[in-house]
Amino acid sequence: MSTKIVKVTNRRLMNRWVDFPLDLYKDCENYVPALRGDEFDTFNPKKNDAYEYCEAECYLAYKDDKVAGRIAAIINHNANKRWGKNEVRFGWIDFIEDMEVVKALIGAVEQFGRERGCTEITGPLGFTDMDREGLLVEGYENLSSFTCIYNYPYYDKLLSELGFAKDVDWTQRTVEITEERPKMFKLAPYIAERSGLKLAEGKSMQDLSRRYGMEIFHMYNESFAPLYGFAPLTDKQIKGYLATYIPILDPDFVSVVVNQEDKPVGFAFCVPSLAIPIKKSKGRLLPLGIFRILHALKHPTGLEALMIGVLPEYQGAGAPVLLFQKIHENCLKRGVHKVILNPQLEENFKVQTLFEQYKPSFYTRRRSYVKTI
Repeated sequence: MSTKIVKVTNRRLMNRWVDFPLDLYKDCENYVPALRGDEFDTFNPKKNDAYEYCEAECYLAYKDDKVAGRIAAIINHNANKRWGKNEVRFGWIDFIEDMEVVKALIGAVEQFGRERGCTEITGPLGFTDMDREGLLVEGYENLSSFTCIYNYPYYDKLLSELGFAKDVDWTQRTVEITEERPKMFKLAPYIAERSGLKLAEGKSMQDLSRRYGMEIFHMYNESFAPLYGFAPLTDKQIKGYLATYIPILDPDFVSVVVNQEDKPVGFAFCVPSLAIPIKKSKGRLLPLGIFRILHALKHPTGLEALMIGVLPEYQGAGAPVLLFQKIHENCLKRGVHKVILNPQLEENFKVQTLFEQYKPSFYTRRRSYVKTI
């Protein structure tokens, strides 16, 4: 039977779209689902401020009267304008091992883009860099980060056969936290004295957010500006992300460096790994998911780095040393010995070099593809 594509237009179809991966990966030990509520909110224009400059549609693929795949089509008009592109993005792609299904899903996104003047299709990407992005192409044997995509190896094979080529890769690495501190930490007192940099102080995450939250994200916009496909977050989006992340961030694992004017110049946000509690709860907060997550937040066994950024003019001034030293010491106090770094563009040597004294180990490789429509 041929594959049928259905546009998601109501709650019943959206439920199927959100839940399909849970069935596809029910026997996969390394798959970690997204939080179910987040999936709904991301594609709700009333809750996702990216819709102010993005268009999106979701599609289901049916074969033999069963759901066989899903995909999202997204056009980020701000990113296209900024980079001089006419791209439609595909994201949230999952499918059975069937070329006809993949071809139909990609065809739906291509048609969506073609009708709006797009000449290229790229992905997997989200609305913004805060969404999951990049198809897994190496590291299938490792448990997925809760912030990252996991997929079967056949995804890469079938997309390549459809004519997609590599656009960029991200590599993800891990570092071990031990009593043997990196030698660069010895420089911390001299850095503070010479440059006037210091760690921001705050009584709580709410206090840090109130004092520095907006400025940190403005710095994020500036420091991430040269990176692949990036489009700055609006102030409205920033306020939304602050409201989302502040409740799960622990001051022990958040480091902000400020200059003599008390302006943020560098930041590092790490969070206790939530992969196992989210996996056990199948992405649901109720009835037990919220309690598993709260326990993981209070009793971390490992960390995931969410965001790391330093203003260009301070990257050589020692700001990273101060950022990492605080988190390193607090990891030792809390019994945390492993950090999974956020995916980094393979050509972003400036960021990769920051971690060399930790002798990081390879964890995964992720890829964004591109094809002419």
